[in-house]
Amino acid sequence: MLISSQNLDLVFNGFKTVYNQAFDGTKSYKDTLAMSVSSQSREEQYGWLGQFPALRKWVGDRHVKALTAHGFTIANEKFEGTVSIKRDDISDDRLGIYKPFVSEMGRNAKQHPETLIFQLLMNGFETVCFDGQNFFDTDHPKDPHAGAATVSVSNMQAGTGPAWYLLDLSKIIKPIIWQDREPYEFQSVTDDKEKSVFMTDVYLYGIRARVNCGFGMWQLAFGSKAPLNAENYAAARAAMSAFEGDQGHKLGITPTHLVIPSSLETEARTLLIADDIDGSSNIWKGSAEMIMTPWLS
Repeated sequence: MLISSQNLDLVFNGFKTVYNQAFDGTKSYKDTLAMSVSSQSREEQYGWLGQFPALRKWVGDRHVKALTAHGFTIANEKFEGTVSIKRDDISDDRLGIYKPFVSEMGRNAKQHPETLIFQLLMNGFETVCFDGQNFFDTDHPKDPHAGAATVSVSNMQAGTGPAWYLLDLSKIIKPIIWQDREPYEFQSVTDDKEKSVFMTDVYLYGIRARVNCGFGMWQLAFGSKAPLNAENYAAARAAMSAFEGDQGHKLGITPTHLVIPSSLETEARTLLIADDIDGSSNIWKGSAEMIMTPWLS
């Protein structure tokens, strides 16, 4: 192949097509698990987290509820993945050997949000959320503004086993916030006037993004390290359904998804799919959708 700007553009467009096909064809749980927010700055503050305005009978003037800023901020972070391709390989029309690798780059970019989201879930037992408590904690204040008079609420079960997570993903607001500042983009450096190309005779192709994720509403999630069995599953569901807003109104939480590592697949399938458990009818069959992922350890 004659090395020219036009031919290099054709190579880039060919690689980008392969990348996009893999990206679009790869399954991701990002949009299921997280509420996507378009970021306009290097960080975003979510002052409305924890505020649940409830409808009330209108008597007299409106009761105005101020959205108090909790100071909860998610800062965007940059990510990249870059590979080099020798100029000679393009000149010798050896592009076919790189297409599977470019395809894999597309798959990795699509799944990258999952790796961040599931890592965040795993860290939820020791990572603070908007109310100043760990996301999975025994001492969430029902009303963060009530001081010592507030009631403590738990959204976790202690234990020593692998963690599993019960989530309500039916609402607009999700337990996870996914923040896009600059979405995943396929790029190249192929100009011979660029110092890196001139000195090495190598072209660069890569991905860059500026994104991040953070915790949303803890009331939409329950984390457990206790054994995944019918008793603990029932207790988690009951706890979530009882969650109330800071004005004392029920939030209508209904768990929809059970998120597990592969080590708990047997237990999860027994709970959610089996007709019977230990000879008795399984009342939890179909009560939630299972998400099993290798990104949880």
